[in-house]
Amino acid sequence: MALWRTSTPIASLLGLLSFLLLYSTTTTTTAIRVSTIIHKPSPMNLPIFREAPAFRNGDTCGSKEADRIHIAMTLDANYLRGTMAAVLSMLQHSTCPENLSFHFLYDHSDTELVSSIKSTFPYLNFTIYRFDSNRVRGKISKSIRQALDQPLNYARIYLADIIPADVKRVIYLDSDLVVVDDVAKLWDVDMEDKVLAAPQYCHANFTLYFNNAFWSDPILSKTFQGRNPCYFNTGVMVVDVDKWRNGGYTKKVEEWMALQKQKRIYQLGSLPPFLLVLAGNIKAVNHRWNQHGLGGDNFEGKCRHLHPGLISLLHWSGKGKPWLRLDSRKPCVVDHLWAPYDLYRSSRHFLED
Repeated sequence: MALWRTSTPIASLLGLLSFLLLYSTTTTTTAIRVSTIIHKPSPMNLPIFREAPAFRNGDTCGSKEADRIHIAMTLDANYLRGTMAAVLSMLQHSTCPENLSFHFLYDHSDTELVSSIKSTFPYLNFTIYRFDSNRVRGKISKSIRQALDQPLNYARIYLADIIPADVKRVIYLDSDLVVVDDVAKLWDVDMEDKVLAAPQYCHANFTLYFNNAFWSDPILSKTFQGRNPCYFNTGVMVVDVDKWRNGGYTKKVEEWMALQKQKRIYQLGSLPPFLLVLAGNIKAVNHRWNQHGLGGDNFEGKCRHLHPGLISLLHWSGKGKPWLRLDSRKPCVVDHLWAPYDLYRSSRHFLED
């Protein structure tokens, strides 16, 4: 069930929050089992999480391989709390949660990350893959925010090379979001022979994503000739993995990254090379599937309101992350929409037990 957002900022947001809290409580109480795992302190100082409920398929769900929905995410200690909330939100709102198959990419070999996922989601169908950060270390150019320069942020470029060859389609999701609708609806999007599907925003000033060195170059400035390029956010994408492999899209993105090292043509991290290769040639998905920018801009992370319309996915892209703002006791109003999915077991919970 999707959520509706009206143009009245505070009143409708409170209504939306009430709906989410009610929905969250109702779903959790009908789950099969809830218990708590108390972990030993981690050498990585990982957060400690409560065990999530077990969510089971409805009677109409299929059990064949063709019924499986593949979801890829990165696994980073700094964003682990967000990942846990994102996974819980998908399971909770899915009609067929047992058909969700998660593919986690990480760049540090640490068993604590793996055991944290297993203990928090004992019933989760998932596979973890090691991403060799050396593949991008020499290709990354410094951007406007340090978090955007981490090698794992570029792992999405190599997704088709990492996941099994029999996976033909995958949904890639960032860790700073929650899904408040059945993710199967996003999975079922008609790709119309495109390699990638995502919400795109043609009202945004596309020229701002590249600098004067790009637009003043007589050759580079013709990159988008014959296309109607629009901004899209790479934190929510449906990817035809076969088409990506066969079309050599990893190499195409890498070529733009190499040029960026020679001649600086943009300021952001992994987004611009995606735009250079694919903008104007993707399948547009309804905006409800990426209510992005809730983390504010890349510098201050100031609070933002929701945009009017239906909402299926809430995305805290930008500097501000909901778990950090909640912990600092200076949350934005929208951060309370993320809180019901937070499995973090704080010292306060220990005291309550």
